[in-house]
Amino acid sequence: MNADLRVRLGALELPNPVVTAAGCAGTGRELAHFFDIASIGAVTTKSVMLEPHAGRPSPRMAETPSGMLSTTGMQGPGVDVFLQRDLPWLLSRGGRAIVSVAGSSLGEFGELARRVSGTAGVDAIEVNLSCPDPETPSGRRFADDPARAAAVVRTVRSHARSEVPVLAKLAADVPDVVELAEACAEARADGLSMINTVRGMAVDTRTLRPAVAGGMGGLSGPAIRPLAVGCVYRVHEAMPDMPIIGMGGVRTGADVVEFMAAGASAVAVGTVNFSDPSACARVLREFTESLEARGVSKASELVGAAHRQGT
Repeated sequence: MNADLRVRLGALELPNPVVTAAGCAGTGRELAHFFDIASIGAVTTKSVMLEPHAGRPSPRMAETPSGMLSTTGMQGPGVDVFLQRDLPWLLSRGGRAIVSVAGSSLGEFGELARRVSGTAGVDAIEVNLSCPDPETPSGRRFADDPARAAAVVRTVRSHARSEVPVLAKLAADVPDVVELAEACAEARADGLSMINTVRGMAVDTRTLRPAVAGGMGGLSGPAIRPLAVGCVYRVHEAMPDMPIIGMGGVRTGADVVEFMAAGASAVAVGTVNFSDPSACARVLREFTESLEARGVSKASELVGAAHRQGT
């Protein structure tokens, strides 16, 4: 039996549910040495900002038990270079592009949405709501306030071409992830990506200093998977018609099955790419084998299965 792997994120159809997570695959160039990037559902690019950013000083990454802390500071060449160099390269390899955008103001988000969505070949825009919000006290992110998050999503949606889906990327370490999701939906998000990294810290016991620059970092990897699955489950339960890309510690095809059963329509592979750059291809193969072993003819049949089983 050859299972139908196609999935939908609203108006966007992907050939299979395996995509990359923003910040863990660049624009696909590094991973293309290890597998055909056109074979997976899509490449979600590293977050793009209007202007070039040098990012934080090193150290930017540190291993933790079952995870990784990172604090890159949105390093990148800016949107001009991305549109002129990186996006054309990805498209020339047959890759599908979900472009992550990050800004420090509503104006920046709006301009990014206009320029990115106006470029041929962009399949969707993912809005990074974990950016610092300069209009709030230090350390606050747009995602920490549903009203501010909604304002960003509304701005992106109003500046992007109508046929380009807008996906809001949600944080889990917020007072109420369902309230945040509902606010983004009311602001006309076409789908959700969840979850982003979770804020955490590690101390280097040799130097007695924080393990990453700035002290706090974003925790990713298998350590956060149960939290991510729980968030996807809760949001799908509250909003069953809202498409979700689930992510957080995905390493195997079984993890994809778990996220889809919780309510995700597609699943992003992130941190494991750093240790296994061929992981996306392997995860897709394992997922396909799992469907066939279960006798599932369509991948989309898995979406929300855990809600139909009863508890």
